[in-house]
This record gives sequence, C-alpha cells and structure tokens, in this order.
Amino acid sequence: MQQLTNAEEQVMEHLWKLEKAFMKDLLEAYPKPKPATTTIATLLKRMIDKQFVAYNEFGNSREYYPLVKKTDYFSKHVNGLISNFFNNSASQFASFFTKETNLSQTELEELKKIIDSEILKKKK
Repeated sequence: MQQLTNAEEQVMEHLWKLEKAFMKDLLEAYPKPKPATTTIATLLKRMIDKQFVAYNEFGNSREYYPLVKKTDYFSKHVNGLISNFFNNSASQFASFFTKETNLSQTELEELKKIIDSEILKKKK
C-alpha cells in the first residue's frame, strides 16, 4: 500500500467520515480558510491514481468514495513504524508509547483494559 501525503490524508479523513462525497461536500468539511477547488481536485486525482479513492459519475458531478478502510491504512502504518523504528518489537513500541506520550493515569488504565481484553481473546 502506498503512502498518502499529509494533504491527501486530510482529504481521506473527510472521505472516511462522510463515506461518500461530492466536491462541495469535501470543501464544506474543511475549516476556513478552505482550500481551492483545484487543489482538492488535484489531490483526488492523485489519490485515484494511488487507488485510495474512486468515484461514481452523475452527469457532470463525481461522487467520491474511499477504496481503503481507515483501520487498514493506519494498521499498515503502525506496523511499518514498529518494524522500522522498534526492531519489529511491539513491546519496545508500547514502552516508548506509554512513557513518551505523557498519558494520564486514566488513559493508561484504559490501555490496560484493552490489552487485558485482547489477552483473554487470545487465550480462547
């Protein structure tokens, strides 16, 4: 899976949220100052070429939709991050993540619940 630029990721975020959108819907999703229509059109064309986005045509209008699920995209990147920066060690990543991100006690307890739940699933 190819990577998206930051600008392309922003468009994808809006598309993932909207599920499908015409150009006007995408522009409305942006805060002010809004990007130019031509900028969004260029980004969408690149994302279609990278096979992240497709569209249906209705007359002169295109309704865009994502071809890649958000979870698939980000899990691929997190796994790449673990592989590239933490010697493929999830525990090194977890250690770094929990120490360096300044998580609150509540957030750490929530993480622990998630991990405990996953451990139980694996035991079955």
